[in-house]
Amino acid sequence: MNEQLNPWKVIDEKKIYENPWIQLTEFDVINPSGGKGIYGKVHFKGIATGALPLDDELNTYLVGQYRFTIDRYSWEIPEGGGAFGIDPVESAKRELLEETGLVAAEWTHLVEMHLSNSVTDEYAVVYLARNLSQHTASPEETEQLQVKKLPFEEAYKMVERGEITDSMSVAAILKVKLMLADGRLS
Repeated sequence: MNEQLNPWKVIDEKKIYENPWIQLTEFDVINPSGGKGIYGKVHFKGIATGALPLDDELNTYLVGQYRFTIDRYSWEIPEGGGAFGIDPVESAKRELLEETGLVAAEWTHLVEMHLSNSVTDEYAVVYLARNLSQHTASPEETEQLQVKKLPFEEAYKMVERGEITDSMSVAAILKVKLMLADGRLS
């Protein structure tokens, strides 16, 4: 199989719904095995960004909030979105300050990922934020956030226990755990 060749054929497409953040499109397709069908795609109009803050004592900060989409409370790294055409690290800096009041002097690229590529094109870029200073948080009016400072190892254990399920947070915490284990961070 040629990894570069798209085996899907689009016959028709119809925009179903759109708002400032997403667009839902339904496609009439011929699938890779030759059968007719439909495929729905959620297009995201921005880039998801996240920051895992890590202080000199290896503490991190998680943000807790009730997530409407999953109908449950969620502990996550500070994250949000930014417009295409803006450096994702600038959006991550904004989200870190808004949600936690933290400003980081040192930023390291951690991971890029597609968050649910079977139904969306949402793309995320996540960073490690170091050399932290505390300022004033200013969450958006729709956010009721709780910020928790904890040892990084406890955040890692929360991932192991399934208490952190947000994909960007899981990926960032696991990546930093690997970087600590192999000596790339101290």
